[in-house]
Amino acid sequence: MSSAAALGCGRRKATGFPGYCFVANRGSRSVAAVDLNRFQVRAQIPLESAPSALVARPDAVRPRAFALAPAAGAVYEIDAASLSVRRRARVGNQAVALRFSPSGNALWALCRDPAALVEIALDGLRPARRIPLPAPPDSFEVSADGRAAVASLQARSISIASLARGVVERVIAAGAEPSILRFQPDGRQLIAGSAPERSLIIFDVPSGKTIVRLPLPIAPRHFCFDVVDGAEGGQLFVTGEGMDAVVIAFPYTTEIDQTVLAGHAPGPMAVTDTSPSYLLVSNPGSNSVTVLDVDSRKLVAVVRVGQGPGQIVITPDRPQQYALVLNEKSGDMAVIRLVTFNEPWVHHYKSASLFMLIPVGEEPVAAAVVRVG
Repeated sequence: MSSAAALGCGRRKATGFPGYCFVANRGSRSVAAVDLNRFQVRAQIPLESAPSALVARPDAVRPRAFALAPAAGAVYEIDAASLSVRRRARVGNQAVALRFSPSGNALWALCRDPAALVEIALDGLRPARRIPLPAPPDSFEVSADGRAAVASLQARSISIASLARGVVERVIAAGAEPSILRFQPDGRQLIAGSAPERSLIIFDVPSGKTIVRLPLPIAPRHFCFDVVDGAEGGQLFVTGEGMDAVVIAFPYTTEIDQTVLAGHAPGPMAVTDTSPSYLLVSNPGSNSVTVLDVDSRKLVAVVRVGQGPGQIVITPDRPQQYALVLNEKSGDMAVIRLVTFNEPWVHHYKSASLFMLIPVGEEPVAAAVVRVG
């Protein structure tokens, strides 16, 4: 349902994005294919097990997305041409997370049972190399220079693995539970957030040594880097329990810069590659998205969306046009036009209109956008 306000006031006419947003619906065990040219669901693709994650290369030669079903230990290839499951690979008894390799020609799946990183070659979608892990894993990240960092809450440790050599190079004793990980864009530093300790810990990746521990006013749960010229920049935004705010850190200079109010119980975030650049923050408790200006750190607008907003995805067009918000409780996807934030009345009233709500399925938890044609 389009918002009349989004179409009026002389604003530039909306144009679609030539592709799909694939949405993983955990509750209905399906992947919805949303046509971003017409803003409607083109297909509901059933899976044998509930998906929890989706990854895709938005401008790949062969447009497709990959869904992870943890309980089945399975990865499904969703073809954007046929809007169906093309292939399926089983990587273990229980999987945790899924990432692309730095080159983009393979996937790496994190398995809890057995504890291992598993490579999946895209040309055949078959498990290839396995890197055994020393402790039950909970999350992982892949760096641009070909390393993986694997967090184990039980062992309070981080395993650093070389994907090229297929081995664990070192195990870092984190000292506190490594609740969330993120590599710096150059791959030389690893940032770990500890929710119980309420801290950011920055490690030197080549040596495994701790550079600094920075206390936080929140328990970190979500990370988001700013974007400069299409690449991740030097500001890290952090949200979590403890304050209705976003903490802004500068990892390269190892300092916490500022804490900015960002709506009630802020959660997942996304940053636009626009001018000005916006930080969008989900507020699941108030069914809204808070929008901040990245440069000024000031509130731009609050957008009312569906119930229980979670992941936010920005369309990869130039210029970027839309933010797509998954509403986990109401089972729909909110579409926000980014150009709305430039309107004078938005800056005055601090409120922006919603472009559209699209029903996608039960409990949408992850999304990925692919370009077609």
